[in-house]
Amino acid sequence: MYYSQYLSPIGTLLLVGDGENIHKIVFPDDRRPTEPDESWQSNGSAFTELKRQLDAYFAGTLKEFDVSLAPAGTEFQRSVWDALANVGYGTTCSYREIANAIGNPSACRAVGAANGANPIPIVIPCHRIIGTNGTLTGFAGGLLTKHWLLSHESGELSLFPFEEWSAPK
Repeated sequence: MYYSQYLSPIGTLLLVGDGENIHKIVFPDDRRPTEPDESWQSNGSAFTELKRQLDAYFAGTLKEFDVSLAPAGTEFQRSVWDALANVGYGTTCSYREIANAIGNPSACRAVGAANGANPIPIVIPCHRIIGTNGTLTGFAGGLLTKHWLLSHESGELSLFPFEEWSAPK
């Protein structure tokens, strides 16, 4: 497994992959470890295309990623992540809408858990999922990061500088 770090507007992201597929993107404040595993090898060239696409995304010129992904998860989690990939740039939907999209309308909480376990955020856009009442809900990168990403995609970023916004109490 290879890793590289990517300096983004929301902090340094840890990229993990096998040279062909992306396996993880880890936020700096993520609940999961942000340090590479001792068995992984540093290899920035393994992530050239992902970094190019992340650059374009953060510049506001890329709306949909096109990189090979290999997220590890259960069949249910992968079905949720597939549904997340259909939530368009600059839009949001609720956990209930995702549960309906995968044909399991009573699985809202399980959808929330699968959303939270998404190993490849940003590319698989779990930040676009909000509460049924329109509120921001938990996010592995933190609510500030989620708010920043949604503001970036909606074109309202200048109203919400990353370092100045704080989550409502």
